[in-house]
Amino acid sequence: MSRAELSTLAERSVEQARTLGADQSEAWIHESTQLSTTVRLGQVETLAEATSRALTLRVFVGQRVASASSSDLSEDTLDQLTRGAIARARLASEDPFAGLPDDSLPCPEAESLALYDPQLETIGAQEAIRQAGETERIGLALDPRVKNSSGASFRVSRGTVWGANSRGFRGWFRQSAASLSVHLLGQGENDAAQVSDFWYTAARAWNQMEPPEQVARVAVERVRRHLGARKIATQEVPVVFEPLMAAELLSDLFGAVCGETVYLKRSFLAESRGQRVASPQVTLVDDGVLPGRLGTRPFDREGVASRRTTVLADGVLKNFLCSSYSARKLGLPVTGNGAGNGEVPSNFYLRAGADKPEAIVGSVERGLYVTRLLGQGVNLLTGDYSRGAFGLWIERGEIVHPVHEVTISGNLREMLAGIEQVGTDLDLRDPFAAPTIKISALTMAGN
Repeated sequence: MSRAELSTLAERSVEQARTLGADQSEAWIHESTQLSTTVRLGQVETLAEATSRALTLRVFVGQRVASASSSDLSEDTLDQLTRGAIARARLASEDPFAGLPDDSLPCPEAESLALYDPQLETIGAQEAIRQAGETERIGLALDPRVKNSSGASFRVSRGTVWGANSRGFRGWFRQSAASLSVHLLGQGENDAAQVSDFWYTAARAWNQMEPPEQVARVAVERVRRHLGARKIATQEVPVVFEPLMAAELLSDLFGAVCGETVYLKRSFLAESRGQRVASPQVTLVDDGVLPGRLGTRPFDREGVASRRTTVLADGVLKNFLCSSYSARKLGLPVTGNGAGNGEVPSNFYLRAGADKPEAIVGSVERGLYVTRLLGQGVNLLTGDYSRGAFGLWIERGEIVHPVHEVTISGNLREMLAGIEQVGTDLDLRDPFAAPTIKISALTMAGN
């Protein structure tokens, strides 16, 4: 089936659903091609290339709803899919909040968002293997203490999304992305165990990717800093999160500001809209229209236009991120984060602050600089936070030695309030992004 045919198939599916008895409906078609490879110790471990396409249909009969999807886009299959979805909807319970979005803001032009790079069409298997293999080779050659590898991976994806609904929405866009990563292991002369770390680059365009040399060099530097790790006694200290770990903290926090979590009363922030919940240093933004970023899109999975939403402004909780359903439940506006079922982020980031990263470290008399987080110890209902960590120990503003086998714990509300400094080093390579941050005090459990 050609792209021209796919571009009209979503509209035809919506019209067929109306003909067969649906009061409202939406149809989405996703087509994607992915090429990925992993090289370990110079050998290709995996190499895969696949193209997929699927249609997802959601229908409403009154305020009863049902969904169905298929990768078989033949006329007979889609006819059965539509009839089946409508039949299931008629058996469902009425939900007064069900329905298509009411929002009618115009969507930004996909071309203005720089979502697609045609150069990625030219990347084949040999180039993918070369990128991964060269990255690992360089990484293993830079330092004799870096002795092993868990592998280097390269991935490129290209795809098109088409959408239509019975309220007149019609939209489509192309997107692309590539990533290159390596995970290396090292061991010092006096170390009993190996240490490991990684680095990666990811972008929508080929010319935005870091070259293999840079990915390998940063990965080696990150491994080196863990050599000679020591244990530390249990204590309460200031904790600095490097940007990747601060971004991971944001990914834990994201669920607490999602409309679905809020209306289900599963968020510790559910009753806090309009209140100060964080340090004045903290401004959190979800921005779906940043050109060229991985979380950018012209519209969400419901056809709602992407936009910039300030979630926290100078520590005050301004907005929750809402799909059309949660927006109706909460009496709030949609934010362009709908996923068809719940919410997803676009580019969810902590705005950069005024402090250079080295100045943040220099402000710590005695504390921990977090470089790795382990486990999933976050309770969004209470805000309780506890995760395993690796890091670097700070004394009198200087990093003095690596630390391992510790657990950091606190409460997300108190952690937000305790953010004393925010760095200038915001890196928007991922949908979750943050600069270096310093939290005034967390419990660090060690020996």
